[in-house]
Amino acid sequence: MALWGHPDFRRLWMGDTISQFGANVGMTVIPLLAAGVLNATPLEMGLLAAASTIAFLLIGLPAGVWVDRMRRKPLMIAMDIARAALMVSVPVAWWLDLLDLPQLIVVSLAVGVCTVFFDVAYQSYLPSLVGRGQLVEGNSKLQASLQVAEASGPAIGGYAAQFLGAANGVLATGLGYLSSAYFLLRIKTVEPAPELHPEPHLRREIAEGLRFVFGNHTLRKIVACTGTSNFFHGIQQAVMVLFLLKTVGLSEGTAGLVLSAGGIGGVLGAAFAHKIGLVVGQARMIWLIPLVTWPFSLALPFTSNGLGLVLPMVGQAVTVFGVVVYNIGQVSYRQTICPDHLLGRMNASTRWVVWGTMPLGALLGGGLGSWIGIVPTLWVALLGSLLGVVWILLSPLRTMRDLPVEASVEAHG
Repeated sequence: MALWGHPDFRRLWMGDTISQFGANVGMTVIPLLAAGVLNATPLEMGLLAAASTIAFLLIGLPAGVWVDRMRRKPLMIAMDIARAALMVSVPVAWWLDLLDLPQLIVVSLAVGVCTVFFDVAYQSYLPSLVGRGQLVEGNSKLQASLQVAEASGPAIGGYAAQFLGAANGVLATGLGYLSSAYFLLRIKTVEPAPELHPEPHLRREIAEGLRFVFGNHTLRKIVACTGTSNFFHGIQQAVMVLFLLKTVGLSEGTAGLVLSAGGIGGVLGAAFAHKIGLVVGQARMIWLIPLVTWPFSLALPFTSNGLGLVLPMVGQAVTVFGVVVYNIGQVSYRQTICPDHLLGRMNASTRWVVWGTMPLGALLGGGLGSWIGIVPTLWVALLGSLLGVVWILLSPLRTMRDLPVEASVEAHG
C-alpha cells in the first residue's frame, strides 16, 4: 500500500491511533462513573449522552466556515490540548472529593465543542495530505485504528473502572489527546494556505456549504441515511449502559467487554473495505454492505449472562463491520467530489445533521427509558436505526460502481 511509505501520513495515523484509544477508554468510563458511582437516572444518562454531541448541532455550521478560513493542523493541535485539560479535570475533582454529575455534563459538552472543530478540520485535512486518489486507502487505515480502539478501549475502560476506579480511567483519555497533539506537531508537509473568501460573510458562507450538500441528490441521501441511524443510535446510547448493568446484571468489566465486541467487526471492516471496494465497487459497497449486515444488531436485546453473551456480541461485530465499510465509502465519496475550498463547510454541514441528531435521540432515549422502560427503548433504537438503509437504497449510488476520481460540478446541482 502506497501510504505505508508516506511519513507524514504515518505521523497522522499514529497520533490518531493513540488519541482514539484514550477517547474510547474515556467514553466508556464516564458513563460507568455516572451510572455506577454517581447513581445517575435514565434521564440523567440521556442528558450526559446528549452533552457529548450537542455541540455539532449548536456550532457545527459556523465551525465549518472558520475551519475553511484557517490552516487545519494548528487548529487540531489546539483542540487536542484543550480536550486533554478538560478530561484531566475529572480525576482531579474525584481525588478532591468534588466530582458530581453537573461537572461530567459540562466536561462532556466542552469536549464536544473541541471535537466539532477537530473532526471538521481532520476530515478536511486528509485530502491535502495524501491526495484524492488515496482517500479510500487513507480512510481505511484511519478507520482500522478507530476500530482497534473501539474493540479494546471499552474493555480496558470497563476493567479499569472495576479495579482502579472509573475516575482514574479518564486519565487515559487526556494522555491520548496529548499524544495526538505531539504527533501532529511532527508532520512536516506544508499545508496550503486557505483560499480566502473575497467577501467574508458568515451566513453566506454557511449557506454555500449547505447548498453544496443538499443540492446534490446523492449527498442528501447519504446525510439522511447517517442522520436517521445516528438519531436512533443516540436513543440506544442513552440506555445501553443501564441495560447492561441494571437489566442484565453484568459487572463493569463484562459490560465493557460487550461494548467492545463491535470493535472487532470494525477492525475487520476497516481492513477489508479497500478490497471490498475493488470487488463490488466503491460506490456499491455504500449501500450493499449495510443492507446485509445492519440487521444483525437485533440480537442485542437478547443479552444475558454466560453463553447468552455470545449471540449479541457476534451480532454487534457483524453490524459494526457494515457500519465501518459504509463510513469509509461515504466519507471517501464526500471528500472526492468536494472542492478544497469547501471541504470544511461540506464536512460541517454534513456533521451538523448526522451528529446533531444524536443528542436529540439521546434526550428522547432518556425520556423513553423512564417512561416505557429500558428494554422497549432499546428495541425502538435498534429497529429505527435500520430505517437509514432505505435512504441509500433509493439513491443514485444504486446505479454507480465506483467513486468519481476528482471534484465534480454535479455536487452543486
